[in-house]
Amino acid sequence: MKLKLLLGTLMFTAFTANAQVSSINETFSSFTTGTASLPQNGWSTVIPASSNPANPSWVPMLTVEPGTGNNFVQAYSFFAGSKAFYLITPQIVAPNGTQTLSFSSALIGGTPGGTGTLEVGLVASPSDMSTFTPIGTTVNLTSSTDATTTFNVQQSSYQYIAFKFTASTVHVALRMDDVVLTAASGTLGVSDHVKTKNALQFAVNSENTALEFVTAKAPKNIQIYSATGQKATEGKLNGQRFDISTLQTGVYYVLIETAEGSVVQSKFIKK
Repeated sequence: MKLKLLLGTLMFTAFTANAQVSSINETFSSFTTGTASLPQNGWSTVIPASSNPANPSWVPMLTVEPGTGNNFVQAYSFFAGSKAFYLITPQIVAPNGTQTLSFSSALIGGTPGGTGTLEVGLVASPSDMSTFTPIGTTVNLTSSTDATTTFNVQQSSYQYIAFKFTASTVHVALRMDDVVLTAASGTLGVSDHVKTKNALQFAVNSENTALEFVTAKAPKNIQIYSATGQKATEGKLNGQRFDISTLQTGVYYVLIETAEGSVVQSKFIKK
């Protein structure tokens, strides 16, 4: 009964609020691709209205597209050259000034001579781009060769990262991929740990295939749920390890029933 009651609270939280993530490692490989593929998996968009009343659909487009090896985000200006449009991450733990953000980007093509820019900033909410506070300098997208950019993330109370795309003219396509936000020093990161009075600890192993536990007594049961509250897997330890190799990348919640019968709730990020 205790597990069921706690699970009800967990699922309610998952459906009513975004889980704050302490780090990001997103290749978009688990995303559905094509038209209307965004928003998805906690990533959202802000698209400006059409400046042509006769053609309200003439707005920039953000989609996830299939690539060689893994998917990528495509930003296409369509008939809205020089208009800024935004891709926003899931909610993050407020940055404390010790994190870095990296991503790859390039110009795909389109109108001959067309180029683009990509700016990154912190925003107060996923719908209010008036709070956009830049991180680093503007990235000029003039080459079809992917280049990786890394910025330090300043301390802020804002808990969303926004990628601001702008094309120089109509029908220009840009791309972005491999977004990595490191965990803040002094906080729980990709290998989230949990410690209780029963000396129960776990971490995601370096291969991202298992949760490795340090505990004198093995838990009675472990349940893992996706960010939307769907059960992903359940079972017991196998030699102090719990297999997560079949899970897709993303944020997961863990319910651990200890040997003493208490229940520990935590979360981790599967890369």
